[in-house]
Amino acid sequence: MMSDWVIQTDHLTRFFGARCAVDQVKLNVPRGSVFALLGRNGSGKTTLIRMLLGMLEPTRGSATLLGEDCRLLSPATRRRVGYVAENHPLIDWMRVDQIEDYQRSFYPSWNGKLFATILDHFELHPQAQAGQISRGQRAGLSLALVLAPEPELLIMDDPSMGLDPVARRTLLEAMILVTRGAGRTILLSSHVLDDVERVADHVAIIDRSVLRVSAPVELFRSRVKRWQLRFAGEAPPSPVIAGLLESRRDGRDLRLTIANPSGDIEQAIAALNPESMEETPLSLEDAVVAYLGRRGELVSLLQSTRERQGVA
Repeated sequence: MMSDWVIQTDHLTRFFGARCAVDQVKLNVPRGSVFALLGRNGSGKTTLIRMLLGMLEPTRGSATLLGEDCRLLSPATRRRVGYVAENHPLIDWMRVDQIEDYQRSFYPSWNGKLFATILDHFELHPQAQAGQISRGQRAGLSLALVLAPEPELLIMDDPSMGLDPVARRTLLEAMILVTRGAGRTILLSSHVLDDVERVADHVAIIDRSVLRVSAPVELFRSRVKRWQLRFAGEAPPSPVIAGLLESRRDGRDLRLTIANPSGDIEQAIAALNPESMEETPLSLEDAVVAYLGRRGELVSLLQSTRERQGVA
């Protein structure tokens, strides 16, 4: 019987010396999903991906990919997985068509028409030398190379890093075009949250090596709320509230962002006696940034600058 989970980890942990890069991560990636892996630089995303692909040994814990132990992936299972690494490493002295011939030799099946379609989408000529093409074209060639074998699972580690907006949009369109209709599973690590919001249906957040959130995107967004308050005079310090992610004061205004707010949260906020109180909608980017930001009360940069300069 085919499992509903394409990737599963159980207390997956990796140390580099005394530093813990991934700390007891328990993760389930549903089959057919676009699963976004989010976090700051250095949070452990790439280390986690490298363990899933069998490139790094876990210090503790275990992981399976397509039902196989990640430490013992067979060639047959590896052929079912496509991997786009950050920075899109290529053999720069080869031409595009030579790279295709080399890559094709490792796979029993190869969709040459799909490969050519993606090249055309990125305006890439088969005779172009890999070391001479643009960053956006490198990303497109990397995508073509991993999709031509028609993998069941596509793992992309920050594929749009360093790309200009046009190249990033082209990469996103190509990814959607050739993957969403095929029922593939995509594990996508990215810092571009606007892109993630367009394509992902699940999100996981790793913060300082620890998995903090794993949920469908809409469920996650529904569990993070923001209230904007205005007072007759200077805004008071924020109240002590369970789940408070961020409190930002700016003159008469106080903004509170709260995770998993309970039914009595609005009563606690109303007890501050604001002139007005409004719940404001949050994008996925707003919710993720609030979740990953510095906890506690923040003063706006403008207000902090004014205070330092002695401006009222």
